[in-house]
Amino acid sequence: MARVLPCLTLHIRRHCLLLISLSMLFASGCSHQPGNDIVSQFRNGKPQELLQTSVDRMATLTMRDNLESLYLLMNKLYLRNPDELKKSGFLDVGTAEKQVRMAIEQQQPLPTLGGKKDLAALSFAMSPEFLGDRVGAFIYAIGSMLVTAHGNRLEFYMTDALNPTFVSNAARNIEKATWILSQRQNRQGEPLLFSNEISEEGSNLSFAVEFGKIVARLDLLTQMLDERYRRIGLNYAQSLLFLNFLPVQ
Repeated sequence: MARVLPCLTLHIRRHCLLLISLSMLFASGCSHQPGNDIVSQFRNGKPQELLQTSVDRMATLTMRDNLESLYLLMNKLYLRNPDELKKSGFLDVGTAEKQVRMAIEQQQPLPTLGGKKDLAALSFAMSPEFLGDRVGAFIYAIGSMLVTAHGNRLEFYMTDALNPTFVSNAARNIEKATWILSQRQNRQGEPLLFSNEISEEGSNLSFAVEFGKIVARLDLLTQMLDERYRRIGLNYAQSLLFLNFLPVQ
């Protein structure tokens, strides 16, 4: 027995050394390959991500990126339309933008729109009768429309259900809003808001490009949602075909 124990101890030590060596080799190999360090990526993730499917995570990132695109467009519109900032009642662009962001993300009404949101707010904000800060109202209207189309949520988890039809409709509404922004004029024949510009001095199509990014993200998310629900139906059909019982818990 005295002989067996030292041999067993030595055997365990060798295995431990082997595991440590392999761990160090794995760690050093991953450090030179960005994107392959699974442990590091998991450590940097948020705990709530464990409650998200891949489609839920994609929907959350799509919402985040689309709102950031809207805020970028808001900044550009304020720079091109400085008179609208004066109507907002704020002294600087940053403060005006912060108020609009808070209203969108906290799903609160924007005072100048009289309680209107999403499509009703968009119609009012881009009408000649609207006399308030048109930049803030326009961006708020689109932002609130996006939130409404996503079930009044900014983040998505396994228990949430997203309607692909509403997401697709939001993309089409963005396309219409882009056209309204470039075409609608006041009684003097001037654009309600200056945005894209094509002139002899040069072209500025950055507004159309950024709106195009939002539409592309929404269309991709729509396809992913359609595929998710299609797979649910196919899985059910396969279970009937192969006579598999369905789980009950």
